[in-house]
Amino acid sequence: MVIKNIDTKLVIAKFAVNGYNVHPDAISMIVNSGLSVDELVDEVCKRCNGSFIITPEEVSKVLDELKKRTFGKKDKGSEKQEILEKKDVRVLKDVTGKSTCRGTVEDFVVYFNSRFEKISKILSGRLNPVPVSSLTKIKADTVDVVGFIDNIREINENRATFEIEDKTGKARVYADGKVKEEVMELFGDEIIGVSGRLRGRSIYADRIVFPDVPVNGERKIKKDFSIVFISDTHFGSKTFLDESWERFLKWINCESGDERLLKLAESVKYVFVAGDIVDGIGVYPEQEKELRIMDIYQQYEFAAEQFDRIRKDIRIVMCPGNHDAVRQAEPQPSLPSEFSSMFSNNVMHVGNPSYIDVEGVTILLYHGRSLDDVISRISRLNYEKPHEAMIELLRRRHLAPLYGERSPIAPEKDDYLVIDRIPDVIQSGHVHTYGSGFYRGIFLVNSSTWQSQTEFQKKVNLNPTPGNVAVYQPGGNVYRLKFYGS
Repeated sequence: MVIKNIDTKLVIAKFAVNGYNVHPDAISMIVNSGLSVDELVDEVCKRCNGSFIITPEEVSKVLDELKKRTFGKKDKGSEKQEILEKKDVRVLKDVTGKSTCRGTVEDFVVYFNSRFEKISKILSGRLNPVPVSSLTKIKADTVDVVGFIDNIREINENRATFEIEDKTGKARVYADGKVKEEVMELFGDEIIGVSGRLRGRSIYADRIVFPDVPVNGERKIKKDFSIVFISDTHFGSKTFLDESWERFLKWINCESGDERLLKLAESVKYVFVAGDIVDGIGVYPEQEKELRIMDIYQQYEFAAEQFDRIRKDIRIVMCPGNHDAVRQAEPQPSLPSEFSSMFSNNVMHVGNPSYIDVEGVTILLYHGRSLDDVISRISRLNYEKPHEAMIELLRRRHLAPLYGERSPIAPEKDDYLVIDRIPDVIQSGHVHTYGSGFYRGIFLVNSSTWQSQTEFQKKVNLNPTPGNVAVYQPGGNVYRLKFYGS
């Protein structure tokens, strides 16, 4: 059997990124399976049980199960997405079906160039940056530069220093006083602008300029419907809060509540779910001890049953999280058809992150894994107010500004994590605490969870705020409903 070289190299590279070698016969089976290479490689890696070399036998088992489960369902999923997109919900941007990265050095070069071009373009509208290589040639007393930053260091209580780098070279920057305080909250690898006094090849910063969202970013959009924001349902976990979920279902189905709450429920037209639909399998060591449902397919079947209980005139939009059955690296594509096809026709599956237009309201849906990095890096932030960490993402115009921390990034040719358009709403989840607010006209909401405190959360002293639901009326009010506790 002849295998095309490009397919062979692609399969080898995808397994290598996950830390595995693969037998030539196993490659042949994958290339000729007719299934998505990305989905198949991901599934094989999840089930290989620590093997160093992926064997044909392991691939064969996965192929048999996938074909059995997806037979007759592939077209149903694509048709369902097409039907939903013809209505009032449109996907504006999403990596699903567009991923091309293989994890090579060249991919990372292209990826960071994409990030630099997008964010430097934003900053160039507010500064007059010069190339770093020209600093020794110009005679001006003050200069503006834009670039990646690195090697942030506190010299003493009054001064800090860091390096700024563009495509032409590096320069040393010094910052004093209040500017120094800003510098100590910077992330390595983020892109900023610096305006300051030039002394040789060094710059003494007078101002740090973030790409940020514009002050006049507010858009007055008045709508007569409501949007519910939830996340982290973690179906399949022993700590799933059945009673709280039942209360939520009764409310949203207009079966319980006082007159005011019933009127609010009747106004709900959309539900957004920001990832971690199920608890997953093997996400962290000894997770099986905390699982009620031990099979990933049965977890999604249960999840689909639960969302199917929501009244059918409500459109549901959901993206995956780090517990879901997609690649861990962001941007994540939507759930593969073998899982998404289990859900009702009123459910739309999108990638993480994704921009969604809902009757003229732009929503940026992001699971929020990078919030861990942001909160751990900036001492004034905490898990009790996660929306304040979301503000830092908006200021930096990037959903995962720290590279190489807890949030793995797939080096796509286009950096899907840059916030290159201004949303009306940004939703995240992940950290299991609730927070909401407005920043420069943008509604921010970090949805809470439907899972009580896990053993891992106890170890890190994280106290979740489960069962909290945000109800947002575009151009109107925001409500916080609590379905957990008395």
